[in-house]
Amino acid sequence: MFIVLIFIFLFGLIIGSFLNCLIWRLHKKETLLNRSYCPKCRKQISWYDNLPVLSFIMLYGKCRKCREKISWQYPTVELATGILFVMAFANNFQFFSLREIWQSQTIQLSRDFFLISVMVVVFIYDLRWYLILDKVTLPACLIVFIFNLLLGYNLLNLLISGIIGGGFFLLQFLISRGRWIGGGDIRLGLLMGLALGWPGVILAIIISYFLGSIIGIGMILAGKKQWGSEVPLGVFLAAGAIITLFWQAEILNWYVNLF
Repeated sequence: MFIVLIFIFLFGLIIGSFLNCLIWRLHKKETLLNRSYCPKCRKQISWYDNLPVLSFIMLYGKCRKCREKISWQYPTVELATGILFVMAFANNFQFFSLREIWQSQTIQLSRDFFLISVMVVVFIYDLRWYLILDKVTLPACLIVFIFNLLLGYNLLNLLISGIIGGGFFLLQFLISRGRWIGGGDIRLGLLMGLALGWPGVILAIIISYFLGSIIGIGMILAGKKQWGSEVPLGVFLAAGAIITLFWQAEILNWYVNLF
């Protein structure tokens, strides 16, 4: 079992490295087909300098060519993706034997890995550039929807959840005339609904706003933000979606037991 977890972690590191590349190429509107390059000196990066986490450590966090610092985003995203992939695997392993996972839970794991990857992209991109890209969320809506249908999710449940997720943010957008949230939040809400179903989408939204409130107030008290400052809501929605993906049942049971 330990060997399998190591393999999943390494696989997550590789995907995290790809996500870093994807995020930057999306920002620069460049193709993924070209070789990786240093964003500072734009020199191509050799394969041995592009190993997830390991290359960052061996290069002391600096580009081999220009010696400029490499952003901590790169190892952080790689490590986070690796850890989240292991958590996704372990979350499924709690309910199924190893053989059952490989035989019948491949779709479930693929869905979870895909959703985690999308939310990592949304998290980082919105954190850095205050933007949620439709070219990320809209294709993800279709892919996650197909995954969930293959997993036997109720079609009506998914459609209603998608409407609730997207409609919640659409209503805010219309009331505020686009001052409170952006259009990207609407599409992200739709994705969360199609991915998490009912009541998962509601739980994810509640968690997102709770996290946003706590961190927002903390930043105001620390003098980093002012009341009314723009907040990258996609960061908290992505975090809320991942938390719900892992602990929806536990959180709902805890809430029910309060009463």
